[in-house]
Amino acid sequence: MLSQKSIRSNFLIKLSVALAVLLLFFSTILYSYINYRVDGELLASLKKHAKYILATYPDVKKGIEEHGEILKNTLHIEAKILYIPNANYQSSLTRKYQNKGEYFIEYLLPYDFRDQSYLCITSNVTQQKKVQNHVYKSIILISLLGMFIIMLYAYFLSGVLMHPLEILAQKLSKRNENMMEPLRLDELPKEFEPLAGSINALINRIRNFTKYKKELFIGAAHELKTPLAVMKSKNQVTLIKRNPTSESLVEAIRQNITSIDEMNKIVSSILEFGRAEGAQFEPPQTIDVMEFLRTKARDYQILAETSHQNFTFELSPQSYSIYMQPLLLTQILQNLVQNALRFTPKEKLVTLRSHLDDHENLVIEVIDEGSGIDESKDYFAPFIRSRESSGAGLGLFLVNSAADAMGAVVTLANREDGQGSIATVIVPKYPFCSL
Repeated sequence: MLSQKSIRSNFLIKLSVALAVLLLFFSTILYSYINYRVDGELLASLKKHAKYILATYPDVKKGIEEHGEILKNTLHIEAKILYIPNANYQSSLTRKYQNKGEYFIEYLLPYDFRDQSYLCITSNVTQQKKVQNHVYKSIILISLLGMFIIMLYAYFLSGVLMHPLEILAQKLSKRNENMMEPLRLDELPKEFEPLAGSINALINRIRNFTKYKKELFIGAAHELKTPLAVMKSKNQVTLIKRNPTSESLVEAIRQNITSIDEMNKIVSSILEFGRAEGAQFEPPQTIDVMEFLRTKARDYQILAETSHQNFTFELSPQSYSIYMQPLLLTQILQNLVQNALRFTPKEKLVTLRSHLDDHENLVIEVIDEGSGIDESKDYFAPFIRSRESSGAGLGLFLVNSAADAMGAVVTLANREDGQGSIATVIVPKYPFCSL
């Protein structure tokens, strides 16, 4: 594990490189912009001078020869008529050059088409270039100073931020499957409370997952032990008899088959849980959940008709897309609807309903008209079942595991009118699988 000092050093190195690149980038842009503006102003000034000479002297060549010194002393320019063969005579020209450490800019304006001569206005811009260089150096100096101040602030800030993170790391490193206590928020700065809250939520999920997994293994061993004990006892009683009749042997075999069927049911449920765990690795995809629910609802209607029950669905909104794993939602719906049909008498009604809550999460409800549930029991724990159930008691455990994997929340409660139970699944707009 990297120490706090090495982490801060790496952070500062990366910050220094990033700041140096930004400094070079913005300094170059700013210097280029200043040069562009200054050169534009100088060129505009030369154009004005050229127009002034053309408007002032009827014979420009003679006027330049007679008043060249005046132009140089007053306007700080040198004017002359320049012959340039093979030039694009239809447009003006601009040239920059350096001579003996001084900088010059020339503006050439077409003067006489017959001999392809130009009016050439030259200005010494050495002083302006020096100012530009001073400005550029000042920009670099100020940027370096700013970078140094930012580095100091970043060093101080990284220390402030790393201390509570180090506390979090130490507290998390001491936790294992036997000690999953949540973090105390009062020991951390308020800025880290959302992070600690998310970690506590994750710890709670891991704790429940570990708890249910242990209960699954212990419960599976207990559930398998009972039919094995019955088989052993029945076989021992049959063997104790000196002359066992064929009827007693047949009865013992039948009892063994019944026990084997019970064990096979438990093993099948455990395998189903394994397949449900594998469904969590299904690649997520964007689906229209409402179209998905309508397709499933029509299948459940056919299933209800075969058992002489009524099934209806009331689904809204019309369309709602979520990036999720469809197989997980299928497992949740299948178990909840099958449970509702199993405990609802014939000719009674099972309803699948959906709507959006205030946070735009999708709420799916499976409502039955059965005898209700014992709300004091945790039906989401493995091998917990009602008295009327003939299953292994893993159905709702699978539902809870699938819901937890996709970031959904599932609850089970009695209806307010006392006419059955209602299972509710809240699917968030942005499930965990989309992260």
